[in-house]
Amino acid sequence: MDTDTTPACPDSRPTADTEQPHARTAPGQTPRATDGKAGAVRPAPARRGAADPVKALMHRHRELCERAVDPLEIAAGLEAHGVTDRTAGRFRHRDVFSLAEEMYARVPRDDAAAPPSDAVAEPAPRASWAVLALLPGVLGAATVTGLRLTDGRLRLTVAVVGVLAVGLGVRVVLRRGPLSSPPGTHAWRTPPGTRLWTYWLLAYALLGDGLLRAADDGGPDALPTGVAGGPWPTATAPVLALTLACAPAAWCAHHFAVRARRKLATSRGLEDFADSVRPLLLGTFALFVCALAVLLALCGAALGEPAAYAQAITLGALLLLARLLTVHGFTHAPTLALGAAAVTEATALALDLTGRLPGCGFVAAPVEAVLESWGSGGIPALACGAAALTLLFHTTRTLTRASAHAPANEPR
Repeated sequence: MDTDTTPACPDSRPTADTEQPHARTAPGQTPRATDGKAGAVRPAPARRGAADPVKALMHRHRELCERAVDPLEIAAGLEAHGVTDRTAGRFRHRDVFSLAEEMYARVPRDDAAAPPSDAVAEPAPRASWAVLALLPGVLGAATVTGLRLTDGRLRLTVAVVGVLAVGLGVRVVLRRGPLSSPPGTHAWRTPPGTRLWTYWLLAYALLGDGLLRAADDGGPDALPTGVAGGPWPTATAPVLALTLACAPAAWCAHHFAVRARRKLATSRGLEDFADSVRPLLLGTFALFVCALAVLLALCGAALGEPAAYAQAITLGALLLLARLLTVHGFTHAPTLALGAAAVTEATALALDLTGRLPGCGFVAAPVEAVLESWGSGGIPALACGAAALTLLFHTTRTLTRASAHAPANEPR
């Protein structure tokens, strides 16, 4: 018994597709094209307009789709605009990455105008920024050596010149290499508030503990001399270790950026990407802390000073996390965390000095309790440690999003 297997059109006879090149359809129905054979019908292309939600989404993100060099950039951009894997289900896709692949494929492109492959590759010859990352440490070591070999006004001159030179070296490192903001991201540059708080924290690491000890003993009676045994002792070992730590910080930032980009290319969902990047971030952070601890031990042994592990490690961790967030376009949280630590240190100094006034001894009671329990280093350790832990929690939620690794000019 013969059976007619030819699909019937909604408003025509079974043979209508063989009789007319284009079958008539009812309003609102999608026409179906033929391939020239009797009864054979090709699937019609996807609907456009209001019935094509992907096209509507592409229209809303037209600029993102047109400038993207691969689907991953579209996925990161969509996630930055609040599109989740659950949202992608409404577009008949299992995740944002699959949706981004369709959007990328549907954008007409001129192959001749496509950017060359090296234009979107990972920047950087490593040797170029690796040498620059050593500059602050070299200048810091030269400054400490000069302070040890001079005295009087010459020592003061060496200190001023050395501080300016180290600051210039750090500025160079933050302008080129993994610790720099991507080109063309003027809005992502380090805010003035972040710079101010960073300068204060570094100055306190150098002079704050000595000032607090001197104030607790009734001083200070003289200005700092730049040596650990002076009337206002300076902590050169931890500061020197922090300048040397610019090199491992740059390497850790590069390592994290490259590995995160690779995981973005292999992930098939936003949650999958976050789960794979989180241990990478924590491992990179732990690696930097270990490197800083080694540098502190070496500098303390070389200079014959206390290594000040607690305050230096917490400060270094805070500065690294703040810089990682800034590099990826998140500048508000670092400013708040650095500012909170700096204000805490300044408040402790103010309370301790105010407690020396007649009848105000109770004001300095909290500071004196910390000094008796943990010494002068307890104040910066607690301040920077609390800020670093808060920023670490924020970082594990922020830098594990695909949008954090979007192109430089993609809004957050």
